[in-house]
Amino acid sequence: MSGRIPSRWEDLTAADPAHSTWYVERFRTLAAQGTDIVGEARLVDAMLERGARVLDAGCGPGRVGGYLHRAGHVVVGVDVDPALIAAAEQDYPGPAWIVDDLAELDLSGHGIAADFDVIVCAGNVMTFLAPSTREAVLAGFTRNLASAGRVVIGFGAGRGYEFPQFLADAEDAGLTVDLRLSTWDLRPFTDESDFLVAVFSRAE
Repeated sequence: MSGRIPSRWEDLTAADPAHSTWYVERFRTLAAQGTDIVGEARLVDAMLERGARVLDAGCGPGRVGGYLHRAGHVVVGVDVDPALIAAAEQDYPGPAWIVDDLAELDLSGHGIAADFDVIVCAGNVMTFLAPSTREAVLAGFTRNLASAGRVVIGFGAGRGYEFPQFLADAEDAGLTVDLRLSTWDLRPFTDESDFLVAVFSRAE
């Protein structure tokens, strides 16, 4: 993938090669302690019939896609970090875990059809993208979405991607916002919210 623009996550892990391992172990420790690490996945599961097709975009070590697979859905997880994909394969076998760049994603090259019922992008993934690739990533979500599918994206404020700009970029990418929340447990979004969970569908 010569000429591609590295993500902020890749810049971070290049500067600190141990960061990916720390991130994996952080969530393994939280899970072992009984901490709820799948709130995002429960929201997505509530939106779906059994056996739905889910793209976990920026899947990290697999906690969201792994839960949705166990709940009976067909899951494809994509992340640019091979260390995180390796952890997902180890901890959550079953989904198709793929190393790829969301900004250049071509699932057909992996033998995977588009038309996902839900594309979920949790864990502040949008803020770890290179800013110049954000619109390409959102356009890719639209391209891989089923006609009646939905995209669910969540990230925090103060991370270099203002909510109004994100919503405008999503609209430019062919998405319409159907619901805005301030948490993954369905609390309403307000002007004072420091987190956004946005649910989109294809623009008419």
